[in-house]
Amino acid sequence: MKVLRSSLQPLFFFLTLSSLLCAAETYTVTDLGDSLGGNSSGAKGINASGQITGYAYASGNSVSDAFLYSGGKMTSLGTLGGTSAIGNGINASAQVAGYSTNSVGTYRAFLDSNGVMTDIGDLGGGSAAAYGINDLGQVVGSAVTSDGSNHPFLYGSGQMIDLGTLGSSGNSWWNSAQAVNNLGAVVGTSYDAQGNFFGFLWRNGKMQQLGTLGGSWSEASAINNQGLITGMAYTPKSSHAFLTTGGKMRDLGTIPGASSSWGLAINNSGVVVGYCPFAGTYHAFIYTGGKMKDLNKLIPAGSGWVLIFANSINDSGQIAGEGTHNGQQHAFLLTPQ
Repeated sequence: MKVLRSSLQPLFFFLTLSSLLCAAETYTVTDLGDSLGGNSSGAKGINASGQITGYAYASGNSVSDAFLYSGGKMTSLGTLGGTSAIGNGINASAQVAGYSTNSVGTYRAFLDSNGVMTDIGDLGGGSAAAYGINDLGQVVGSAVTSDGSNHPFLYGSGQMIDLGTLGSSGNSWWNSAQAVNNLGAVVGTSYDAQGNFFGFLWRNGKMQQLGTLGGSWSEASAINNQGLITGMAYTPKSSHAFLTTGGKMRDLGTIPGASSSWGLAINNSGVVVGYCPFAGTYHAFIYTGGKMKDLNKLIPAGSGWVLIFANSINDSGQIAGEGTHNGQQHAFLLTPQ
């Protein structure tokens, strides 16, 4: 028996060391760069094929274009005639939803299909922004109404629908839809009549408040096809990322050293990514297996990267976001090893 234990010790040590090494370095980092000619970029959305959208400056820091990253190449999607555009969401068909300024500087929501960017309108107030898209081509965002209020919208088949609010009225409060799943369920944030804001779930024509983690407010950022929702909710002392399932909101906590957290995206396996304020900056996190981990500890040491925002994750576990690489702001793609 002693001989058996002795003979297994080197193997046990090797397996333990291997596990520690894998735990310390589990993603490769691809720098999407600034290949449109400027000096900074950020990735906002990723689809199942690893195609990415976001923004990249095309001329110093004066003009930013929405982009499509595919096959290792970043291609400009341009703007709606203005100097700024951001792709926020991308679906399985590589359709991109986002917002852009037009020639007079007004922000407009767009849907880009096959490189053709189309203004999808507003709710009567002249301005709109799109934040999410599903595989059916339905787009969600926020648009100004004729009375100057901001309302969440759902766009599909050439029509923009006002989803209403949790009771807010007038133009003092911002209400927005952030994501839509393939069943047409929408999540976002809305104010009530008392001026409190809450995450919401909209489905079958009805808007439902999601509640909080014991504090005063919340915001919803993303929903997967199983109906799991993530975002941020206030606790009695702070604000934490949450995961809502079956109508119950679970506190995801923070990474060590951070006082708060924010869930930004979720895949169909229920893996959440987002960010935490951390030591004067932000650190991107991943929540999986019941634990929140700092993504900066899961990439090669000495890479020059500080991963700040993990904005999107696909079902293969690839993560798109924004960080600094050797001090310069760049879009990144993380790929599990």
